[in-house]
Amino acid sequence: MAKYLYVYHGGSAPSSKEEGEKLMDAWGKWFGSLGNSIIDGGNPVGISSTVNSNGSVASDGGANPASGYSLVEAGSLDEALEKAKGCPVLIGGGSVEVAEAFDM
Repeated sequence: MAKYLYVYHGGSAPSSKEEGEKLMDAWGKWFGSLGNSIIDGGNPVGISSTVNSNGSVASDGGANPASGYSLVEAGSLDEALEKAKGCPVLIGGGSVEVAEAFDM
């Protein structure tokens, strides 16, 4: 099985404690549906900065800043994409970037 990096972009923050609990429940159910394919459930991330090739640093978060990540196993890119379609970040208007991770 290959490893795939899920990079979460965007998504809305819960507006209440109840909404936050509902969202955490959705994440738990989604991770549960992925079963043993989860290598690293990941974490949310803070505001990003970018180091450019000339050494300058852009602290604006970029055009589509990451909001979190996970690492999963799948038999193919198509399978990894299908699994990502259930991600709760999509409910809040976010997106999931999927890329194969190669062992070096």
